[in-house]
Amino acid sequence: MTDAASSKTMPDRWVVVDARWLEPPEPMERVLNALNSLRPDQGIHFLIHREPIPLYSELKLRGFSHRARLIEDDCYEITIERGTSPANLKNDG
Repeated sequence: MTDAASSKTMPDRWVVVDARWLEPPEPMERVLNALNSLRPDQGIHFLIHREPIPLYSELKLRGFSHRARLIEDDCYEITIERGTSPANLKNDG
């Protein structure tokens, strides 16, 4: 299924958590709260101004995988999905 087709069939497939420029522990709290609210077919695009290394072990413990990529303004977008191998995560950029 193409991105265009999936966006038509699942318009809210991705939850965006924008925690750029927030001080700890607020970014971690926001993304963990979002994880607890996800439907089985949803994932998260987590935006943050530094790479959230402590988050990665927490994601693994909860059965999520992630992929990090540097975006504009030297910020990161962390793509988080339930039980997916990081190699299979699609880079939407």
